[in-house]
Amino acid sequence: MDKKLITVTSPLLPDLHDFHKVLQEIWDSKWITNNGSFHKQLEKELAAYLKVPYISLFTNGTLPLITALQALRITGEVITTPYSFVATTHSLWWNGIKPVFVDIDPTTGNIDPDKIEAAITSKTTAIMPVHVYGKPCDTKRIEEIADKYGLKVIYDAAHAFGVEVDGESILNAGDMSTLSFHATKVYNSIEGGALVMHDERTKKRIDYLKNFGFAGETEVVAPGINSKMDEMRSAYGLLNLKQVDAAIEARHQVAIKYREALRPIEGITFMEDMPGVRHNYSYFPIFIDAEKYGMTRDELYFKMKAENVLSRRYFYPLISEFTTYRGLESAKPENLPNAHKMADSVICLPMHHELSEEDVTRILGTIIR
Repeated sequence: MDKKLITVTSPLLPDLHDFHKVLQEIWDSKWITNNGSFHKQLEKELAAYLKVPYISLFTNGTLPLITALQALRITGEVITTPYSFVATTHSLWWNGIKPVFVDIDPTTGNIDPDKIEAAITSKTTAIMPVHVYGKPCDTKRIEEIADKYGLKVIYDAAHAFGVEVDGESILNAGDMSTLSFHATKVYNSIEGGALVMHDERTKKRIDYLKNFGFAGETEVVAPGINSKMDEMRSAYGLLNLKQVDAAIEARHQVAIKYREALRPIEGITFMEDMPGVRHNYSYFPIFIDAEKYGMTRDELYFKMKAENVLSRRYFYPLISEFTTYRGLESAKPENLPNAHKMADSVICLPMHHELSEEDVTRILGTIIR
């Protein structure tokens, strides 16, 4: 008999009965989009939960990146990382901005601040780092560099829902931070996203930009787009907010089991928790040293797949290897040795709130045998 399929992730779903109740409210009101009551409530509750002053909801996690660049009027070149999901760099391309890749820190997978200054030119206007796997970037160093050269900083915090350093939300770093509420994330609204900003004036501008630029019934103040979150997903998101802490703790327990079992295995390394950080355990990447482990990363990946255990080579290939970007000078492999090494050795193990003891034992069995 085939073994049960263990997926790499599983969506956090609200109770169906509770969701039916809020849907009934929406049906009764006949207000299904355009800044309805659930949308307003979710913005308010998310701002409180995430410890941020202002937040604006979007229909997915890519549009906040595109809109942040528009709102801050970013042009020319932006320094970013090749080790991320393609949406990070695509948002620059869609704004007519040239991405400039710099290498990553070999321990955290985040952009290496020591490499940023050398990449700055007269055309550089901003830095777009990513909190990879929800691990906080060195925000202080990045801020120092940005202040020194007069650059804006937009953080792609798609993985970093609820992550804090010494009790402070990492979403407050930089000029803006973006979030993704995709179904695969720790917290989801089916599809969705958000943009975090520091002041009411910026919040108002963002809200105009995500609604065609309308500032009133007959006034358009900017060439905006339509990227608003609707009432159904807002209500769904409100219900999920009530259970996200329990889901994060369930993930934490899985991470503890993985680390205990894998620590003695030669040729496998993984990321530890960072001091003073409230992690969300959004991913559990391991890194394969083929010589010591006795099997390549890809061999292990396909072996797990054959045993109905789905993992993900996340992030492989690097963004800089895709056709659109590989011609850039900064995309040359010799400029990105750490990123290539991590991309060629990584496997993200299944990580979600529904993994059972039996599931974890099976997953580890495919690796340790």
